[in-house]
Amino acid sequence: MKKYICVVCNYVYDPAQGMPEDGIAPGTAFEDIPDDWCCPDCGVSKEDFEPMD
Repeated sequence: MKKYICVVCNYVYDPAQGMPEDGIAPGTAFEDIPDDWCCPDCGVSKEDFEPMD
């Protein structure tokens, strides 16, 4: 699964780790995160993330 990076603060969402503290289980693809999810570091929307190469 592909990692995604926040274009504002460079936070990286790693689907292998998920975000259990936010109710996102390990193995959850970025596409499967709820649309109202926000970056835990800077608060921008999911739309401000890009796939990492």
